[in-house]
Amino acid sequence: MLGPLLLSAVFSVVPVFASYAPQKEICPITSIVRAANGLSDDEETYRVARKAVADVALKAWLAKTDSGFGTDNLPTVAITTSGGGYRSLLSGAGVIQALDDRDSNGTTSGLYQAMTYQAGLSGGAWLLSSIAGNNYPTVSYLKENLWHEAFRDSLLDPDFLLASVAYVEVVSDIAEKDAAGYDVTLTDPWGRLLSYQLLDGTDGGVSTTLSSITGFSNFTSHAVPFPVITSLGVKVWEGQCLPGPNATTYEFSPYEFGSWDSDVSAFVQTHYLGTSMSEGKPTGLCTTNYDNLGYVLGTSSTLFNELCLSVPTAENSSTDIYDDLAAILNRVHEVTTSDLYATYPNPFYDYISSTAVSNIANNVSAQDHLSLVDGGEALQNNPIFPFLQPARNISVILVNDNSADTSTNYPNGSEILTTYVQSFNHNLTLMPFIPSVETFISEGLNTRATFFGCNDTSKITIVYLPNYNFTFDSGVSTSQLEYSETEQDEMVTNGNAIAEQGGKDGWATCLGCAIMMKTGETLASGCTACLEEYCYYQ
Repeated sequence: MLGPLLLSAVFSVVPVFASYAPQKEICPITSIVRAANGLSDDEETYRVARKAVADVALKAWLAKTDSGFGTDNLPTVAITTSGGGYRSLLSGAGVIQALDDRDSNGTTSGLYQAMTYQAGLSGGAWLLSSIAGNNYPTVSYLKENLWHEAFRDSLLDPDFLLASVAYVEVVSDIAEKDAAGYDVTLTDPWGRLLSYQLLDGTDGGVSTTLSSITGFSNFTSHAVPFPVITSLGVKVWEGQCLPGPNATTYEFSPYEFGSWDSDVSAFVQTHYLGTSMSEGKPTGLCTTNYDNLGYVLGTSSTLFNELCLSVPTAENSSTDIYDDLAAILNRVHEVTTSDLYATYPNPFYDYISSTAVSNIANNVSAQDHLSLVDGGEALQNNPIFPFLQPARNISVILVNDNSADTSTNYPNGSEILTTYVQSFNHNLTLMPFIPSVETFISEGLNTRATFFGCNDTSKITIVYLPNYNFTFDSGVSTSQLEYSETEQDEMVTNGNAIAEQGGKDGWATCLGCAIMMKTGETLASGCTACLEEYCYYQ
């Protein structure tokens, strides 16, 4: 369990230096790149230790929920939060809050403590980064001490940006990175401005890197789910501006960056992202600090490539954040189409993984840089792929979908359906069957919880939790950049209701049934009716 966390000491991790620019250091003797032939030793160690802690919490939650559950054989449970800007961050935060026994006393509280993995994409990555990057405080703490003011006076609103001290600091940060010899693109000011809203600390948490999370107290004690952030690769060398439906999915974790996909099938240590590599070996000194957490969460939400062959006008504007970002970057260099992507020196340059399909991998390995964009651009707005990897041994995924598929900015099932279709192209056999959008709408699956994979023990169980207006019209446009404190509170409260399914009688027991139904353990007496109500059967 997360245990008695002292919130006054949440932000107690002190970085060695406060700089946005990457640094150079002597490389380790051991290899920093590996083939994707399983989990890294570090993640496997964390997974095993975290699972032991999570099992204690899951057993306690099940006993509290319904004493009829057997608890000798417990599954590995994960949770994902979709893309969708502040809408997804706030709705997803409400879901997490309802599951967190430090922050809620509802029927689902305590289940967050039972999670072994947590993934976020775009707006969901903002949420996950704000939680993990601040040493896992409660949602209430983040809301009251960081988000309330930051989202009310959002730096993504040009009016606030132009009047802020952050404008000057961000220009200085990216100029420093450029002077150190590293590419800077629109993702740099984008990620820096988001960091001021999501991360505590000097200069918008500039010292927080993704790999630094491994030193945070709640991580070292295995008290929290292992975090994963996703992004997509764009084949700019083929003239593409957008990721195709079968685009390479890259994942960032505190330990590694890379992809399980057959065109890469390799990982590099996150701490050494940005290092110039060839054939899996550094070509000189190693780079550190490239994995700035703001840059990573900005990468997962980079949509500038949708401008394709045009670039935003480099001028200070009171109406267009793209123009303002271009104006910031233009202080360093003239903005071009290459700046529409998050750029990473390719750690897999001239490297063909032993687990890759070599005739495919040559396409990626021939590039000296990777161009990454928002993880949801290929109609896969839920970061499910990382948890379909057999090595992680995940049995149940809670999927909180806050996509804006409809004219009223609610999900209609199209995103998770695309994930199901694309799972075949990626040889991810654990993905359960997902029905058509027409079925989602006709059967109301996009307005309530649904369990997928119930009747197939060879598949992961997905507990689908779509955004729905239980207590508040939470279908807010993704482009909304400001939220009053009242709006924030209402969005989070509605997220609580999504996790609790509007307070429906027996819901927590039914959720327990979904989690435990494939374990072979004794189920609560009400599970037959629960599964009949919530399971989708082909």
